[in-house]
Amino acid sequence: KKEDYPMAGMKSHHVKVGVYNLNSKDINYLKTGKPLDKYLTNVTWGPNGKYIYIAELNRDQDHMKMQQFNAETGELVQTLFEEKDEKYVEPLISIKFLPDSDKKFIWTSRRDGYNHIYLFNTEGEMLKQLTEGSWEVSNSSIEFGESGKNIFFSANKLSPIEQHTYKVNIKSGDITLLTEGEGIHRSRVSSSGNYIIDRYSSKDNPGTTQIVNNKGEQVTQLLQAKNPLKNYNLGKATIGTVKTADGKTDLYYRLIKPSNFDPDKQYPAIIYVYGGPHAQLVRNRWLASARMWQYYMAQKGYVMLTLDNRGSANRGMEFESAIYRNLGKHELSDQMQGVKILENLDYVDTSRIGVHGWSYGGFLTTSLMLKKPETFKVGIAGGPVIDWKYYEVMYGERYMDKPQQNPEGYENANLKNYATNLKGDLKIIHGYIDNVVVPQHSLSFIRTCVKNDVPLDFFFYPRHEHNVRGMDRIHLMKKVTKYFEENL
Repeated sequence: KKEDYPMAGMKSHHVKVGVYNLNSKDINYLKTGKPLDKYLTNVTWGPNGKYIYIAELNRDQDHMKMQQFNAETGELVQTLFEEKDEKYVEPLISIKFLPDSDKKFIWTSRRDGYNHIYLFNTEGEMLKQLTEGSWEVSNSSIEFGESGKNIFFSANKLSPIEQHTYKVNIKSGDITLLTEGEGIHRSRVSSSGNYIIDRYSSKDNPGTTQIVNNKGEQVTQLLQAKNPLKNYNLGKATIGTVKTADGKTDLYYRLIKPSNFDPDKQYPAIIYVYGGPHAQLVRNRWLASARMWQYYMAQKGYVMLTLDNRGSANRGMEFESAIYRNLGKHELSDQMQGVKILENLDYVDTSRIGVHGWSYGGFLTTSLMLKKPETFKVGIAGGPVIDWKYYEVMYGERYMDKPQQNPEGYENANLKNYATNLKGDLKIIHGYIDNVVVPQHSLSFIRTCVKNDVPLDFFFYPRHEHNVRGMDRIHLMKKVTKYFEENL
């Protein structure tokens, strides 16, 4: 079937929001007005059903208006508040009304540089900022107690690589830590708000499930999971930090040593990378948050490294937006700080460093192979973005602006321009019906390599979109493993 895919700088969809009347079967469209070229995000019904609230974002994504519409007439009632940023504004979740009020709601925003919770009323007044500090509230876990006096939320207040559960009293603003034990906590609050089911794990803890009360006191432990991999010979994982090249910012990394590690031997190394917004690979959860393939490769005698560069998630707006208009610049600089870690390890053979990643990680994998050809011997890039002007309109323009506005940034990030730099072995893998990173990316790169007599390996997965799933995933990972074994 035909599927529209507006790319950065192209004409985009013009979207309407309609209200369907179950009785009359009529559709009444909200009068969202002009310009038509905008995003209507996080649509929310008010508690009484009279109003609809929309976070309206302009095409440039640097100006957001919280709009209130009359659900019956479709008329704009008022603009409650606005947010602007010289780089971008990214409203991610809908407003949430307090359980005991149809006049007050909470909103999460990075308006002070970190994602925090704010209390507003329906006149658009910000009543107070409920959380504050150099840490981030997770948008995926905000709940109310039955009384509506407290908001329960998850945040990385104690460490950028951990998540704990807190409550904040709406009236006093007091914040209480409710979970103990290092790691990543995932909690669900009871309907009364008196109890919490808390599930958590850490690098060396496969999982604890407990019930705590709303004071953070343990009521009972339901389960302490046993290590299901105790009989497997896994490489040892460590989590550490390294500074950015300017010495200002900590970057978290995970390093897995080979099984049966011998400090007198030298081992090849593979960097597994993602590196883009909305993802964090290094976290203090079970197995240091690594995929089992990484431990499998450690069993085969590889040192496995992963580093979360600037641009990745949960470190605040400045950390993420460092990549704005120059995708691939700071990410590569930070990944090379990871290479320095490897270079300082006597047991790493620095002439045998590989890199692997998918999607944004495919973009960085290809970038590293082309822009740092003296460092990387083998790369495997899955579903890679090659030219950002081929990427979808909202994501692409958020981080790069339009190609017409930022020609230099797009040109610097266009990997076809560096194809002739390739020295090592590079394999590109793509889903044949990928509707996220369309095959045009890889095919245009292959064409450039062919025209310039640059050797390249390529594989299509028929009937797969952006990710290769199911039984075919096994085929994929066998292919990835074999390519490293044969070339690294």
